[in-house]
Amino acid sequence: MNASENRRQLTILLAKPGLDGHDVGVKVLAHALIECGFKVIYTGLRKSVAEIADRANEGKAALIGLSILSGTHREICRQMNAELKRRGLAVPWIIGGNIPNEDIPELVEIGALAAFPTGTTIETVIEFCRQFAEKASKP
Repeated sequence: MNASENRRQLTILLAKPGLDGHDVGVKVLAHALIECGFKVIYTGLRKSVAEIADRANEGKAALIGLSILSGTHREICRQMNAELKRRGLAVPWIIGGNIPNEDIPELVEIGALAAFPTGTTIETVIEFCRQFAEKASKP
């Protein structure tokens, strides 16, 4: 199986938690990931962490991507980590959006696999997902 086939099998769930109503960026990312061969589930706007965990479980997501532009990233990340632990779901998650660089270490400490601050390119996130897929495909 080649790397492209591995990406097709890897499901990435992209979510907009909280009250943030801006989703153009996450939709652009979703389309770019699909073009690269990933299976993408987009939850839509204003989802609770419980709804995101439900969709990740139902869709057998290998990775959750949170897009947060509202400034509530610390609290939502704490909630996301707690919800996944409460359910016993070992689904890694990443976060991107209006994330100040100085908040990245805290978000990783909370449980994010990676955090992508303001100004991160789509290509950078895609490359991260490619590397994640390669690691996930190894026995």
